[in-house]
Amino acid sequence: MPARRRLITDTFKVVKKAKNEDTHRKKAPPSPEPEPETPQLTEREMDLLELKKFDLDWRFGPCTGISRLQRWDRAAQHGLDPPLEIRDLLLDREEDPDYTHCLWRDYPL
Repeated sequence: MPARRRLITDTFKVVKKAKNEDTHRKKAPPSPEPEPETPQLTEREMDLLELKKFDLDWRFGPCTGISRLQRWDRAAQHGLDPPLEIRDLLLDREEDPDYTHCLWRDYPL
């Protein structure tokens, strides 16, 4: 007598689901949960975010090895039109290294 071929149902038994009217109906979407409020940023945090955007914008040239103000001045000399708000921000906070140094200051060249 030849050996019987094994079928997948020999290992995995067929399970028939009971037909239910609810399976054919669309379920109502869950009610949207209110999004948690984003924390309000302080003026300093907003300023540092703007400076970070300036650092990451390569239209104004590389920013490693020089201060942000030097980079702003170099971009202005080359006619790249850097934002005046950035220059004003840098001049207002000249003593704070978080403002004067670029984003990459902690990484070796």
